Amino acid sequence: MNFRRLWAMIKARNYEFFRDRAAFGWNFLFPFLIIAGFAIIFGGNDHKDFKVGVFPCGKPEQSKTDACLPRQLAAIQQIQFVPFENQEDGLNKLKHHKIDLLLENQGPPFAYWINDTSPKGNEVEKLLIGALTPEPDRSMIRQTVIAARQIRYIDWLFPGIIGMNMMFSALYGVGYVVVRYRKNGVLKRLKATPLTAFEYLSAQMLSRLFVLIFSMVILWIGCDLIFHFTVEGSFVDLIIIFLMGSLSLIAMGLVVASRGTSEEFANGLLNFITWPMMFLSEVWFSIEGAPHWVKLFAQALPLTHLLSGARKIMNDGATLADVSLELGALAGFTLLFLSIGALLFSWNK
Repeated sequence: MNFRRLWAMIKARNYEFFRDRAAFGWNFLFPFLIIAGFAIIFGGNDHKDFKVGVFPCGKPEQSKTDACLPRQLAAIQQIQFVPFENQEDGLNKLKHHKIDLLLENQGPPFAYWINDTSPKGNEVEKLLIGALTPEPDRSMIRQTVIAARQIRYIDWLFPGIIGMNMMFSALYGVGYVVVRYRKNGVLKRLKATPLTAFEYLSAQMLSRLFVLIFSMVILWIGCDLIFHFTVEGSFVDLIIIFLMGSLSLIAMGLVVASRGTSEEFANGLLNFITWPMMFLSEVWFSIEGAPHWVKLFAQALPLTHLLSGARKIMNDGATLADVSLELGALAGFTLLFLSIGALLFSWNK
């Protein structure tokens, strides 16, 4: 590998990105507007769809939640009941806003736990109490969420927005751009130079990695000045998990960039990849209570492991050892996508 050629390509790609002021500015403005919008929207109590955890109910993929509930509660259409084996699992999900309330099915009276920072907690509490009011022998006793620090919904959402921004920047900034270069004949001209395919792909990856980290730092500082995020773990560990996630997403973009000359097809393929990750990787909302096969499919997406590791470090104070599974999965995705991209890459078709 010739590092002078590699460095020249990295600088050229970075110059192209920073000189496009519209794309550069939107790269920061869009995720910030999303965070601000969600902070305003979820500050109210206007939502009617709730998730209530119930324990003890056995494993979620095996148990039937209706058998764990009083008839009056099971009939409430606005609530999705999620089974848990024990109280500890339920409280952990409640703390991280994956459910809105946790209910113990051993009653009456029925003990329940609520997260005071949940945007839906108070409303679902009133809904459940109202459903049991007609029967005087049935009541509910509010308990206390056991947590050193209550996690705001915006604290849970923020890593998802960061991850989503990184996903779009990585996939479209590499996959779509390289396909456009191939269509316009840029790659064909580069092929006539001493630049190798490995050097070109490495330059694209390193350039996009710099842009992703730079964007993340600016976005983090700007949002933190307004929303005052708290990181329970190490900032170094958080940067490492974001680096590994960035590499895996960029490598995925290289697979899309390896072939094809149609920008329309590349755009459709990227949409096909990004939309499932947005919904199944828990960017916006938890998939707790979804069918078991959906959760298994979500584990096959790199963004799922990126957000899981980032939230553990940011909200729970986890160390790199605690997120070793997520790091291993991201490293595996990176190697897999790089291998496929290198094997399929073509300069002109």
